[in-house]
Formats: sequence, C-alpha cells, structure tokens
Amino acid sequence: MKPIDWLFCYYVLYSSGVKFSTFKCSGIPKIYITLGGRCIIGSNFKINNRESSNPIGRFNSCSIVVEKKGVIQIGNNVGMSSTAIVCHERIEIGDNVNFGGNVAIYDTDFHSLNPQDRLIRSLDVAGTKTKPIKIGNNVFIGAHTTILKGVSIGDNAIVGACSVVTKNIPANEIWAGNPAKFIRL
Repeated sequence: MKPIDWLFCYYVLYSSGVKFSTFKCSGIPKIYITLGGRCIIGSNFKINNRESSNPIGRFNSCSIVVEKKGVIQIGNNVGMSSTAIVCHERIEIGDNVNFGGNVAIYDTDFHSLNPQDRLIRSLDVAGTKTKPIKIGNNVFIGAHTTILKGVSIGDNAIVGACSVVTKNIPANEIWAGNPAKFIRL
C-alpha cells in the first residue's frame, strides 16, 4: 500500500459521501453515488485497484455505483480486487467476505426484458427490474464471478471462479458454474 493511494482513496470515499472506517487501499477506486443513495463500509476494508495488487487479468479499478434510493452495506474485514458493484435497491455484504478479482454484483437488470420497451428509453428504464442481494458472513466469491439480482448467499459459502449466481446459495455449501450449481457441502 502506497501512502498516496490511501490519501486519494480517502478523498474519493469521503467526497462521495461514503460512510467508512479503517481501510487499506492499493490504487484508486471509482465511486459514483447518486443523490439519495447510500454506501456504508465497515472497518478493515481492503480494496485493490491496481494490476500489481492482484495480477490475474482484466485490470480495472473497483467501482461502486449506487443509484438514488439504493443502499450498499459492507461489513467488517471485507476484501475486493477489481470488483464492480451496481446497486439500484439494496446490497448487503456480511463480515469477513473476500471477493476474487473481477467479481461483478448487480441488483438490477439495467434494461427492460421486453424488447419493445427497450426501443423507447423511458419504457426501458420503467421496465427495469431490481431485487436486493444479501451475502452472508465468511463467504468467498471466486474470481470473475457475477452475482445477479435477488440472490442470497448464506454464511460460510464458497462460489467457484467464473460462476454466474442466479439463485440462492445456502450456508456452508460450495457452488460453481454457469449458472452456478451445488458442488458439495
């Protein structure tokens, strides 16, 4: 961790209105919080935004986007690398959660599922579906995984790399694949 990274990260978090405590940072994240959105981050947050911090490919800064009325709650001792989180409603992440590089978490479809609505911007936006996401404590999410709207992941669960999580994962289970399926206890 470079002191200048910490200083810039502090500025980005603070100026974006993020409520945060202690953190370690490599590189500078991208934070976009729309008026009315909220982001709360617990203590001992670790955020890697630089290629040298986690050189597994697809080198991007972490990005956190919170739309109006959206709430992201991140617990204590959470670590992420090149992670993208987009919140239109609610995303809760428990304590002691680790995200492998390039994980994406979306509580929205971004667009209407109706092809005719997508032709007209106002109908496209109005037809967008959102559902909250909840990730329990002591969870590990493997690199390049995508977690989609409405999903709940139980405590102590593991999600294998490159998975697409479309349904709930119970506590203490290992899931992987596209779509993610039960592997073992």
